Amino acid sequence: MMDVPLLLKSVLYRATTVFPEKEVITRTSAGLTRYTYRDLGRRVRQLANALAALGVKPGERVASFAWNHHRHLELYFAIPCSQRVLHTVNIRLFREQLVYTIDHAEDQVVFVDEDLVPLLAAVAPALRTVRHYVVLTDRPSLPADCPLPGAVSYEALLAEQPADYEFPEFAETTPAILGYTSATTGDPKGVVYTHRALYLHCLTCLTGEAGVRESDVTLPVVPMFHVNAWGRPFCDTWAGATQVYPGPRPSAADLCDLIQQQRVTFSAAVPTVWMGVLQHVRAHPGQYDFRHARCFLSGGAALPAALAQAFEEELGVPLYQGYGQTETTPVTLINIPKAKHQQLEGAARYQQRAKTGLLVPGLEMRVVNAQGQEAQHDGQELGELWLRGPWILQEYYKDPEQTRAAVVDGWFRTGDIVTVDPDGYVQVVDRTKDLIKSGGEWISSVDLENVLMAHPDVAEAAVIGIPDDKWQERPLACVVLRPGAEGRVDAAVLRRYLEERVAKWWLPDLFVFLSEIPKTSVGKFFKRALREQWARGELVPVQRGNEPDRPGQPVM
Repeated sequence: MMDVPLLLKSVLYRATTVFPEKEVITRTSAGLTRYTYRDLGRRVRQLANALAALGVKPGERVASFAWNHHRHLELYFAIPCSQRVLHTVNIRLFREQLVYTIDHAEDQVVFVDEDLVPLLAAVAPALRTVRHYVVLTDRPSLPADCPLPGAVSYEALLAEQPADYEFPEFAETTPAILGYTSATTGDPKGVVYTHRALYLHCLTCLTGEAGVRESDVTLPVVPMFHVNAWGRPFCDTWAGATQVYPGPRPSAADLCDLIQQQRVTFSAAVPTVWMGVLQHVRAHPGQYDFRHARCFLSGGAALPAALAQAFEEELGVPLYQGYGQTETTPVTLINIPKAKHQQLEGAARYQQRAKTGLLVPGLEMRVVNAQGQEAQHDGQELGELWLRGPWILQEYYKDPEQTRAAVVDGWFRTGDIVTVDPDGYVQVVDRTKDLIKSGGEWISSVDLENVLMAHPDVAEAAVIGIPDDKWQERPLACVVLRPGAEGRVDAAVLRRYLEERVAKWWLPDLFVFLSEIPKTSVGKFFKRALREQWARGELVPVQRGNEPDRPGQPVM
């Protein structure tokens, strides 16, 4: 067989050769921008020439600081396919983290969205390696008062370059993209994605019911600045799907309008985004009809069974769950029902849907219990999920200490505590740092959150462990009520609701009602922030529950 390297240029080649007339659509402040895959290929080649004109050498890092749109898609291809490395900078990092990641990556050029220029300009004086700033804008020239030194317009930069460019061939293990963890603790850690890893990850993500096909219209909501937008820019392009990008700061209303007007058939986002979409549809009865959608994907946090049920029964859209991490490119598990589960009905159907998922093709896993042994696949025994495969982290970028802690005997330790049932479905019980140890027994914050969010008047719920003199830790429930539920639903109501659904010693002693749960930079519940607020006395409980029974003792 031919020894042909697995490179991302083959993804672009197929799209422009087989599907040249398919469209890429972007929501902008001025309306929708449309062009074809043929246009995409031409502009990618111009951008590759522009990188050479800027003096960026093969192997050097080029940063994007941008939302989801067609220009960001061009960066996804031009930079790695020309043998440079794209560093997708998380636009929601704190100032110190922004400076750290850009300096740590040694970025030479930063491509920045026009509305994000002030944010980047605030840290620009501290950046040591950046030589050029390029503003992603429709403007042919920038205003004289642009605060970024020497910045140029993206469109002007491209206009100066020819559309002839032959992508080089090189080893498939060459770095393509550099991403950083969202850093809920410590400094962000860098993860290098090679061409080979991204290529093989794409092939797996194109299989099964959640795989994309040419007839699909896709809406990648998951940010392109975080973990490769779950591989959507490459997968959707390779399949020849029509792509719809939500642009800057999309609201739930914006997403609903795009799904409706562009006849979106597949989309991917975190659960909090889907909660917002559901609430918007409910608030505008009769305005939206999503039954043209084939399925949506939820990931980044546990999918509440109640949310999956609402999407399927109210919106007519199956909502499937995926799982991954920055260190795993990211997709490693997807919950696609087996044939034997297709006929499940009622609560059983959605409880099955709420399991984290099945291992995707190409990977291996271990579930290691407290004794260092393989946990039983009985749906009960807990263990830490370990993974290995062609798109799993081998080492953190320039960080041997963190690598030694995370990679053991060729396996990546995810830090997630899971069970595996006899059918092979993995269920993430909690992050190791989020499990609540009460009276010598474990309480899953994720399970409590999912039960709380099944209550019809609860919009969001996050559960954390707080110190307790007697039990070591007890659960604190932080709850956001749906509009109109204030005054009707209190801690006593929720406690009675939980009493019928969880063990008595799992019942939260305290409830806190908030207007919003703090989120991480990628839309997950930010539990560290809640723990810090509790420690500072900023979370005020409204009711203390009854003394719980001793953990581990049956409640009759």
